[in-house]
Amino acid sequence: MLAVASALLAPIAAAIGYSSYKGRQFEATSPNIGELTDIGGYRLNAFHVARPETADLPPIVFIHGASGNLLDQVGAFLQPLEGRAEMLFVDRPGHGYSERGGPENALPSGQADAIAKLMESRGIKRAIVVGHSFGGAIAAAFGVRHPDKTEGLLFLAPATHPWPGGVEWYYHLAAMPILGWLFTHAVVVPLGLRRLEQATQNVFRPNPRPEDYIAKTGPTLVLRPRAFFHNAVDCTRLLDYLKAQSPQYSRITAPTVIITGDSDGIVWEHLHSQGLALDIAGSELVKIRGLGHKPDYVVTDVAIAALEKIGGASRDLQAAARKAEQRLARQTPAAPTDIVAPLGDPTGLAPPVTAEN
Repeated sequence: MLAVASALLAPIAAAIGYSSYKGRQFEATSPNIGELTDIGGYRLNAFHVARPETADLPPIVFIHGASGNLLDQVGAFLQPLEGRAEMLFVDRPGHGYSERGGPENALPSGQADAIAKLMESRGIKRAIVVGHSFGGAIAAAFGVRHPDKTEGLLFLAPATHPWPGGVEWYYHLAAMPILGWLFTHAVVVPLGLRRLEQATQNVFRPNPRPEDYIAKTGPTLVLRPRAFFHNAVDCTRLLDYLKAQSPQYSRITAPTVIITGDSDGIVWEHLHSQGLALDIAGSELVKIRGLGHKPDYVVTDVAIAALEKIGGASRDLQAAARKAEQRLARQTPAAPTDIVAPLGDPTGLAPPVTAEN
């Protein structure tokens, strides 16, 4: 019996050891570029760019999506906005190098409150809040709960409304007691690494993914057991949260722009982006043909024009969108891949594949 038990436990122990080793390797490859700040019993990590003398935009706070970290938005916006604004790129609670905090941070409302506290600690009174994908739910919660701190809102392919179905099976498994611990400590790393290349390509589809995207944005950080657990809890609780909270979006009064693509296979734009545009009076919906789930990288110029418009400049965003469509039409589309969100997908919100996509 002892021999049988040893034979069963040995490969599990080896897998846990391998995952621990790889976790340290992930952190060495993608070290923390931010700074941890105590916001009341736990520390939130962020990369802060002080207001430059040449600034012509209000402060901007960037919120990444599911399975991500602050490097994702740094890679998209830091260089194009250099010298133009104070910027705060945030690791959401439990993601990247941020600590999780209390149970309230399992919901977008709690994470929005955490970011508001971080802004206070950094001396940022008001900011344009940018939310991509899952970060859109947090940006919306921020706009509802902290109107005094909201200069404006920019939503990029946001996940903000209830959708039919749910999230991928591995999130439910990872969030379970005992079995979830074994899964995150023994299975997630090898399975995630095997699917990482395809997962990141799927998020950009039909647009090509930048060749250096994985190297620069550290998506492997989410494969660490604790980070994957927190990500799973976020995703499994999002649907019920949105059912209860999305009716509150009509309270948002800040200038708002929503940028979305008609080819987003991760988050249905007709439910989320169009629903958000209907909910927020005076908001502008910018829908771009041929754009997938990553407007932050694929149409960065349109996103920056939106920031400028929110900041008070005169910008024709619809004209900018048409120009972007012409550019996308000339690009070689990404090679077809499995559209069902695989392990490691940076959102985990892929709906069932239907004609509605």
